[in-house]
Amino acid sequence: MKTIRTPTLEIAYEESGPGAGRPVVLLHGFPDDVHAYDGVAPPLAALGWHVYVPYLRGYGPTRFLAAETPRSGQQAALGRDLADFMDALGLQQAVLAGYDWGGRAACVVAALWPERVTGLVTIGGYNIQNIAEAAKPASPATEYRRWYQWYFHTERGQAGLTANRGPLCRLLWELWSPNYRFDDVTYEHTAASFYNPDFVEVVIQSYRHRYGVAPGDPALETIEAQLARQPSITVPTIALQGEADGVSPPDRTEHAARHFSGPYQSRIIPRAGHFLPREAAEAVVQAVSEL
Repeated sequence: MKTIRTPTLEIAYEESGPGAGRPVVLLHGFPDDVHAYDGVAPPLAALGWHVYVPYLRGYGPTRFLAAETPRSGQQAALGRDLADFMDALGLQQAVLAGYDWGGRAACVVAALWPERVTGLVTIGGYNIQNIAEAAKPASPATEYRRWYQWYFHTERGQAGLTANRGPLCRLLWELWSPNYRFDDVTYEHTAASFYNPDFVEVVIQSYRHRYGVAPGDPALETIEAQLARQPSITVPTIALQGEADGVSPPDRTEHAARHFSGPYQSRIIPRAGHFLPREAAEAVVQAVSEL
């Protein structure tokens, strides 16, 4: 593991592959960490890619530099963190691949700073949130799948995540990837990252901000205003979607194709759920390689 400093964070990350290789940044989601790509990074490195896998803010060894920085998990923060990470590494351009929170960071950078992105693998489609529309009710089935988000909107939910983060996040793994069979060792290896001192605050703010019920970081208002326009993504993109995704099923994400105005492909991966890099690593390797 290595660390690098940005204006806001000390970001911990894993690095592999030849130094002269084409750079790719792999980004994990909630609730997960860099081990999501244990089956992806080694094959890419073997193919000659220079692979970076950072821990997002609030996860694992990544730390905020200043106590006064808002512990925000909003989409603008995730995108800014990724751009800052690339700046700190001296990466002018890279292929980006991510899912859930990490897919959101990748989509934000691809949309707002396309000159930095040579290709995008977005798991789950267009991951930029439309906060202005968030208050509109969805179908009962969709609302049911979002139970954890409503839970996190309450003080009871915040206390529950604090006290029960291990079993709660494990339940989400089981619900969101119903065909994924993992053992205790695999889960605990990643669950250690949820004991970051900022994890709960970042998670709670993320799920409240996306519905307009928590303020964002004032320093990120300009980025959020840009994202509110739902900007198109023009870079070459391959969108992957797990057929059995328990939180964002394919029938809810295919409409996102209209947000991609550059070269675009969409693929549904059989049997895979939400944690697709863990369940179908070869599909991620193939998509990155094609870019």
